[in-house]
Amino acid sequence: MNTLYSFRRCPYAMRARMALRYSGVPVDIVEVSLKAKPAEMLAISPKGTVPVLDAGGRVIDESLEIMHWALAQNDPQDWLLDGDSRIAELIEANDQGFKVDLNRYKYAERYPEQPMEFYRAEGAVYLQRLEGLLQDRDYLLADHPSLADIALLPFVRQFAHVDREWFAQTPYVRLQAWLQRFLESDLFTSIMKK
Repeated sequence: MNTLYSFRRCPYAMRARMALRYSGVPVDIVEVSLKAKPAEMLAISPKGTVPVLDAGGRVIDESLEIMHWALAQNDPQDWLLDGDSRIAELIEANDQGFKVDLNRYKYAERYPEQPMEFYRAEGAVYLQRLEGLLQDRDYLLADHPSLADIALLPFVRQFAHVDREWFAQTPYVRLQAWLQRFLESDLFTSIMKK
């Protein structure tokens, strides 16, 4: 049996759980207390971060690698888009740039060099880019969800939830609809159950 060590609200763990659920890979999910990490998880992944997948003895402790592993098992709706290079580029921009802006916006008190609004504006540049991608379709790169949509979703969700009123009043109406569609989807609600 495959075992996933996860933390429900961690965006990296969310995207790994969505890919595993979508692919239909059987997995036993162990909810981890970040203050008391299980010894068996630390034994296979000493860095101590979630998610960690024990796939029958193969340990994968990076969310994106877990997603790729799951999709290699089964990708019924072509989330990989036949290897479309835009997927990796969008995810890298999210993980290397937008995530930094998100952290500074969400925890602005830890970054007193600038006001919170400054960090929000920095992150909004990426949101504008996503809004542009949604101009002619409901998903970022195709007429159906792709790996990019699922990998970015938890981070856009977090950004939107820092100040829901602000996000609701932005001109990113397509991105708002994209986010809401996912938040109400069976895939997302199933992986967020306590």
